[in-house]
Amino acid sequence: MLERITPKLKLFLKTRWAKVFLAFLSILVLLNLIFPPKIKLNYSTLITDTNGVMLHAFLSPDEKWRMFVELREITPTLRKAILAKEDKYFPYHFGVNPVAICRAIINNLTKSRRTSGASTITMQVVRMLNPNERTYFNKIAEIFRAIQLEIFYSKDEILQMYLNLVPYGSNIEGIKSAAYLYFQKSPDRLSLAEVTTLAIIPNRPTSLKLGTKNPLIVEERNKWLKRFKQSQLFDNQAINDALREPLTVFRHEAPKDAPHLSLRLKKQFPDKAIIQSSIKQATQAKVEQMVSNYVNRTRAMNIHNAAVLVINNETMQIEAYIGSAGFNDNFDGGQVDGVQAIRSPGSALKPLLYATAFDKGIITPKNIINDVPTNFNGFEPENFDRKFNGKVSIEFALANSLNIPAVKIVRDLGKNNLIEQLEKADFQTIRKQEKDLGLSIVLGGCGVTLEEMTQLYAAFANNGMWSKCSMTNDKFFSRKESLQLISPSATYLITEILAQIKRPDLPNNFDYTYRLPKIAWKTGTSFGKRDAWSIGYNKKYTIGVWVGNFSGEGVSELSGAEIATPLLFQIFNTIDYNTSGEWFRQPKEVVSRQVCAESGDLPSEYCSNKILDYSIKGISHTHKCIHIKKFFVNNSESMSYCTQCLPIDANYKEKLHTNYAPELISFYELKHILYEKIPPHNPTCTRVFKTVNNAPIITNPNNGSEYFINKNDVQQMQLACQTANDVKEVYWYINDQLLQKTSSNKPFFFIPSIGKLKISCTDDKGRSSNIWVMVKGE
Repeated sequence: MLERITPKLKLFLKTRWAKVFLAFLSILVLLNLIFPPKIKLNYSTLITDTNGVMLHAFLSPDEKWRMFVELREITPTLRKAILAKEDKYFPYHFGVNPVAICRAIINNLTKSRRTSGASTITMQVVRMLNPNERTYFNKIAEIFRAIQLEIFYSKDEILQMYLNLVPYGSNIEGIKSAAYLYFQKSPDRLSLAEVTTLAIIPNRPTSLKLGTKNPLIVEERNKWLKRFKQSQLFDNQAINDALREPLTVFRHEAPKDAPHLSLRLKKQFPDKAIIQSSIKQATQAKVEQMVSNYVNRTRAMNIHNAAVLVINNETMQIEAYIGSAGFNDNFDGGQVDGVQAIRSPGSALKPLLYATAFDKGIITPKNIINDVPTNFNGFEPENFDRKFNGKVSIEFALANSLNIPAVKIVRDLGKNNLIEQLEKADFQTIRKQEKDLGLSIVLGGCGVTLEEMTQLYAAFANNGMWSKCSMTNDKFFSRKESLQLISPSATYLITEILAQIKRPDLPNNFDYTYRLPKIAWKTGTSFGKRDAWSIGYNKKYTIGVWVGNFSGEGVSELSGAEIATPLLFQIFNTIDYNTSGEWFRQPKEVVSRQVCAESGDLPSEYCSNKILDYSIKGISHTHKCIHIKKFFVNNSESMSYCTQCLPIDANYKEKLHTNYAPELISFYELKHILYEKIPPHNPTCTRVFKTVNNAPIITNPNNGSEYFINKNDVQQMQLACQTANDVKEVYWYINDQLLQKTSSNKPFFFIPSIGKLKISCTDDKGRSSNIWVMVKGE
């Protein structure tokens, strides 16, 4: 057979027609190489939730609603209806229908005018991509481009282009745009009647305008449905149902949910037509409504805004993103994104501080720390309620958000260690402010965002493993930017403290809210009461809440406990209602040990009150308790002795006294709180005490500071110190000249001279401290 065909083929190739045909093919191939198809369409940016539900739509750059229809949205019903209406031979031709072209040429020539077209779907795509005047030359170019499309793209892709470009009047292009703007549904959810409606409009987008010409559209739609019935394209029952289906549509607004997140994603992915976010539409809608309702109530207190971020701890994906109480509210900048806004965190960074200190072995939960007035080189912090609590445990200090203990831990830990932790957790503003940050960082003296804070607390929910949260539903998302920020052991200790049932910073009694999911949480209130924070977590979610005014206006009623926390619990109770209650397990490195209740340190032979405390095996300190000290006193207990001045006649006895810190003694003296005092030391003792640790602590003035005084006005400077329990008197020196003898822990005033001053304080045991200050005249 092949042998008989080959000679005939050779004979044909020598003919003139074969040469013309081959030349034509060569020209087509050459033109195809010189002028390849260039298709670049600007689509409307669509933001969807994690399940593909549209949340937000943006106009295309050329101000069109041109929504990209995905192949999965082209249903068999839609495909059959479009092909039956526009180009039933579409699956078979190569972009051009020769029969239709010949028929059109004959009709146009015999009737001297255009009476019928011959455009295939492919040719219509070419025309919509490059709209030109209808001429025979342009028709030839259109045919060439159609063949090109068929070469470079599949039939499904060409049909997809057609459905993306078909006009529906005004600035609406594409079947997906029409489906959402008129029927409020995606193309794959359209009924047969709706599909037919959208199939007939592109040929007459002006005369068949949805919303204004619905009766006429129904009439035309039914004509085509009957044709479909005659050709048995669909079953009779489906067509009968479609014929009876009413048409009451009108143009709707495009979806505008999650506006802050949508704008952020559009900016991040400017060339993407469809951006699938990690948002859960139902959760987003619930939280948006709760925030709006809550702020409607707080407006009576002049509190106008709130922002919320919900993170799934398992996936580290954001499931709800509320940037403000109302995007269209211009009164307090509703379009400001509160999730990204830089604000002061107040006390909300304290859990990271305490966790880092646990990991360094500096503290344990039952360690005792003094909450008393303290001067940190000129920085004198106060607690939120402006009260001091004296001796408190570490867990009490964190649970009650006490400021002085937190600043002491920053001082002992070293602020650079805390800053390093925050930089690891990707706190961008802190990285920029690093050189200017001081001890106040833990009280809100820095800039953070709600996103950074919520990510930080999510690390506590993930055993100390920090990961950057994701806003998109990336199936290949992995925790590439993960790091072990704090140990699982320190995380557990923090969680146990923050999950206390009877929390002092919760405005309602937690005992009666048994339906609430168990969570650990912390509040924060910035200086000037401009920002209220409440961030909580459990095994499933981490939720960050910020409440305040974007204007920065402070409000006296604003606080994290009273204003932000109720909203936090409302959200948790709504999105995590009736859960399993699974909680965090104690790591094997966290062990219990006996400690002295008075100090939290390992008990000494004198400690009688012992309690259990958590510690981290091999990490936590092993300090011995020294809260009790042995002294020698005379039999009447009116005088104390040291080993050097003990009476020879043995007229003395041993007695145990509480070893109070100098700062605590000063606090007791200030508040007139009774405490056990050590009797005065033997006045005839000649021993000079060299213990530097018990030397007086000069608390005022501040070492290395400059003071300005008015030369024409007599001004005094205060001298103050803190001393050990066994000190009764101190001696003040200015430039090594005795100035005054005073009682210990009592302030004293003097008139300073201009210049550099050396200020010395010596106690009655001979222990001294020195500072230097500069006094300048104005």
